[in-house]
Amino acid sequence: MEPLSPEEIQRYQRHILLPEIGGAGQQKLKAARVMVIGAGGLGAPVLQYLAAAGVGTLGIADDDHVSLSNLQRQVIHDSGTLNELKTESAAQAIARLNPHVRVVRFEERFDAEFADTHLRGFDLLIDGSDNFDTRYNAADAAERHHRPLVTGAVGRFEGSLTVLKPYAADAEGNLYPAYRDLFPEKPPAGLIPTCAETGIVGALTGVIGTMMAMEAIKIIAGIGEPLVGRLLMYDALSARFETVRYRRRNRNTKV
Repeated sequence: MEPLSPEEIQRYQRHILLPEIGGAGQQKLKAARVMVIGAGGLGAPVLQYLAAAGVGTLGIADDDHVSLSNLQRQVIHDSGTLNELKTESAAQAIARLNPHVRVVRFEERFDAEFADTHLRGFDLLIDGSDNFDTRYNAADAAERHHRPLVTGAVGRFEGSLTVLKPYAADAEGNLYPAYRDLFPEKPPAGLIPTCAETGIVGALTGVIGTMMAMEAIKIIAGIGEPLVGRLLMYDALSARFETVRYRRRNRNTKV
């Protein structure tokens, strides 16, 4: 792995002091290539914290532009970047935050074709999208290409996240669950309203997005216990976290 420069050692000193991360873990972060779907409410804190943490390459897939109604929750953007592509606005913010991070911009939607073309160049996928089509496409692509997936969702005052590695097995040889083991079918179109229709508290996306970044750091550095087979749910109004375990259904349960 590429060594850390003196400036990087100073920048990441608080990480390096942690025995769980140390210099070797920081080098893993520097070498990592992470694809983030969406530079919106969830993607904003994910990108900010992974850039600050020293993840070497961040891919951003988003075909949308910054609008005034975004700024209440999409904190990587600001009033000076209104109407810009979100990928460009996010890349500018990341460059100001950490010039050691390389940003690869994709001004297109994430679908199966996109994944088959680009995902093999990244080590980890993070889904911060706001629609079910993209979530299922991301889960299928990550499983197909054997990439860990950190996925989160938010609505009004509630959020959730989990980590998926359905191509891998636990110590007993049991395959980890897939996205469809948790959510077997997409809900019918229009059944679940969007945040544009019902509203959302901006700070909620910061809570869930930051936790998604933490899961990514754990996966890259090889520390802790990522949320594989566990769905973490957060109720902001009651300040309550709950964790639900889920398992693979009866299909190819062993490697």
